[in-house]
Amino acid sequence: MSLVGNLVVVFLAGLATALATGLGALPFFLVDDVSERWNVALWGVASGIMISASIFGLMNEGLAASEGFPTVLLAGVVVGVLLVVVADNLLERVDVAKYADDGPEQATDGGAVEGVHDHGEPAEDHDEHADSAHDHAELVNPELVAEGDLKTLVLVLGILTVHSFPEGVAIGVSFADMGLAGGIGMLGLTVPVLAIMMTVAISIHNVPEGLAISIPLRAMGVNRWRMVGAAVFSSLPQPIGAVIAFAFVRYARDFLPFGFGFAAGAMVFLVLSEFIPDALEAGERLESKGYPELAVGLVVGFAVMVPFAFV
Repeated sequence: MSLVGNLVVVFLAGLATALATGLGALPFFLVDDVSERWNVALWGVASGIMISASIFGLMNEGLAASEGFPTVLLAGVVVGVLLVVVADNLLERVDVAKYADDGPEQATDGGAVEGVHDHGEPAEDHDEHADSAHDHAELVNPELVAEGDLKTLVLVLGILTVHSFPEGVAIGVSFADMGLAGGIGMLGLTVPVLAIMMTVAISIHNVPEGLAISIPLRAMGVNRWRMVGAAVFSSLPQPIGAVIAFAFVRYARDFLPFGFGFAAGAMVFLVLSEFIPDALEAGERLESKGYPELAVGLVVGFAVMVPFAFV
């Protein structure tokens, strides 16, 4: 297949993971609320899947592509972790709300919106679940994503590009051996098992992330389809990152271990520094504090991806 054809396939895989984020808003088409217990469990499943995919998929492939001591692979891990740290620092410093056309009165320390929302309800009367939203929802106001002007959306997309890039890189590097021996035949293509593994893993991971973004939007009374759009929008950088990473490692094979390490380091660090803390925050009002639900979710998520290691 030509270079353009390969890039299209990789882009579509990244786009599929981005669209999966919108699935997180679908429960609100059926129910008015999602229990904290289920929210914690979903974060646990997503975290287990990402850790398992990173260890059995990315790190395993990185070691196989390394010669001798995996110096390049470990360097990639370190750089991946550093990228997440830098991205988090950027998110903490930028208050997107002040760029909205609605005026400075909406800007607060965390980018939240005070006052009266769509249903005319005071902010303090909104559902308590809004306090447990993911960092994307807290630091980049999801209501501004759902209803913001072009300038606001461009700014938000720039920030999310930094934060979502590791997921895109993981998809891109996993397709590095597309068309080569050892893959699985699919629609006339030879797709690496790792590519299928990472696309499925990140798609599942994106569902609870979309839910976390949708919870405060639901509390604000935002239209359901706008919730879906805001959730998908938060992951749009992933197909872009996937194409860039694929092009890089495909034609710079010596850096393939670095790419695997970069994606694995960023993914595992995201789980440890954000996903698990977010899960425990969502379950802090439970009697168990969410620990049993998180543990069960982690085990289930980890187990789901283990079979891929033996394919």
